[in-house]
Amino acid sequence: MKDEEIVIVSAARSPFGRYCGSLKDMDYFDLGAIPMKEVLNRLNLESNVVDEVFWGVGDTSVCKDVFTPVAARQTLLKAGLPSETPSISIDKACVSAMSAAKLASMAIKLGEIDVAIAGGATSFSQEPLIVRGLRYKGFRIGNVEMEDPLFQLGYKDFNPVSVDTDDVANEYKITREEMDEWALRSHQNYGEAWKAGKFKDEIIPIEIPKKGGGFGMLDIDEQYRADSSLERLSRLKPVYGTRAITAGNAPGLNDGATALLLMAKRKAKDLGLDVLGEIVAMTSIAIHPNRMPEGPGFAIKKVLKMADLFIDDVRVMEINEAFAAVPIVSIEVACDNDREKAKRIQKKTNINGSAIAIGHPNTASGARIMMNLMYELKRQGGGYAIGAICGGLAQADACIIKV
Repeated sequence: MKDEEIVIVSAARSPFGRYCGSLKDMDYFDLGAIPMKEVLNRLNLESNVVDEVFWGVGDTSVCKDVFTPVAARQTLLKAGLPSETPSISIDKACVSAMSAAKLASMAIKLGEIDVAIAGGATSFSQEPLIVRGLRYKGFRIGNVEMEDPLFQLGYKDFNPVSVDTDDVANEYKITREEMDEWALRSHQNYGEAWKAGKFKDEIIPIEIPKKGGGFGMLDIDEQYRADSSLERLSRLKPVYGTRAITAGNAPGLNDGATALLLMAKRKAKDLGLDVLGEIVAMTSIAIHPNRMPEGPGFAIKKVLKMADLFIDDVRVMEINEAFAAVPIVSIEVACDNDREKAKRIQKKTNINGSAIAIGHPNTASGARIMMNLMYELKRQGGGYAIGAICGGLAQADACIIKV
């Protein structure tokens, strides 16, 4: 195995659309092709420089070819990459895009490839309703019962993820007010970052048809609510029988795509490219399936040990806001349940907002986190950053990036 340093030389994403918002009619493969093309166009690179594509794909039912689509391949062909480019579609739910970057890094470390695109795309708006068993029921007349896969989002043999999150948060004595305060903070931090122009580096404006005719540009994440307040958040009712989980302290069901261009550092040097960031360490973990909010915390502890670093060595962090409770719980886990230390670490976590304000097209979010942290480190003059994200049935990934 080669001792390769893995670097990010280009990164971009679509704006993240609200559920049934501006991106609702966009073809899934076209959506993913937007950042896939952009990471090459920004460097004026020919598409044949890419040796392989690793792509997060959590739900193939939104694809035109529902039964076993090859989503990564169909997307890369839409993006104009050569037909000789191999690819893999990865399904680890919300962890997918970060795991895609990890697998790309592993392939580069093995010496099999030098250049990879990693990322993912999700379209919740195009999720179809399901009719089960009709094929075998001899149906001739009468009503048909349809199922909405987005209702009580989770897994049929387990609790809805909101229920598990609420239970774990309750164990940690995290109140509804704390969750709402974190959600408000996410919107406020996002708004400040937007006004400061921080997202211009990463968001690709998309031309969107207007209702009355003509076109407009979508260049901001639609999930963001500038008028969010504790009063408004406090009026929302808990969902699915939980104690404190609401639509306000959870992310939306969003549409979007993110891509990273990864290389061996020597390859970037050969091509005369500037390095945006270096991947220091990455890890994947799994814990008991109903303990999801703790996952990123344990992943952070593991990746810090791998890199021989301490949490205080890190300048900024982002823990994906699968729910507001997730970063709050995971920071406590990462700080060995030292609440005083956790409060201090919270101040450098999600400083530009996270999924509650930005949106959570789940199989794109892991790469978005890596990108945002990389650009933030660059703005702050360098250092280390940690990104972490939980996924279905309590898997989690974490990465350390250096600029």
